[in-house]
Amino acid sequence: MKTKNLVYSALLLSLGIILPSLTHTLGPLGTVVLPMHIPVFLSGIIIGPMYGACIGLMLPLLNHFILGMPPIPMLYIMIFELLTYGIISGLVFRKTNNVLISLLVSMISGRIVGALIAFILFYILGLSKISPVFWIYGSIITGLPGIIIQLILIPIISNVIIKNKAK
Repeated sequence: MKTKNLVYSALLLSLGIILPSLTHTLGPLGTVVLPMHIPVFLSGIIIGPMYGACIGLMLPLLNHFILGMPPIPMLYIMIFELLTYGIISGLVFRKTNNVLISLLVSMISGRIVGALIAFILFYILGLSKISPVFWIYGSIITGLPGIIIQLILIPIISNVIIKNKAK
């Protein structure tokens, strides 16, 4: 492991705890802005799919234990959703070297995985609090401002970091 990758990981993990704590103090803004997603996408793109997967797995758990958010059963969905974001964003970026394509493919993949987990929790395990239809609506319609923010900010931030990382 490179020291730089560990430093980026620590920075992005910290950001993934700070952003949700800031947005959740403002009410339901966290479900709109999707603050945990940003560091996970960045980690996959900047430091690779395995780091992205680790950060995607750890952030929901750490935030749940530190902040109580996301609550159970959303925690279970977000673990798999963010893990998918981290892996797919890194893999697609390595193949295409295109941040926007990486974001779009990983956003779609993560939401498909999240919907599958919501389906399993609702229909197979009987957790009635998490309807797959409600989750899909929330992750796309309610999260649309966050998706737009991600599509604007992540290419800018990642391109700056990637250019500086090469130096």
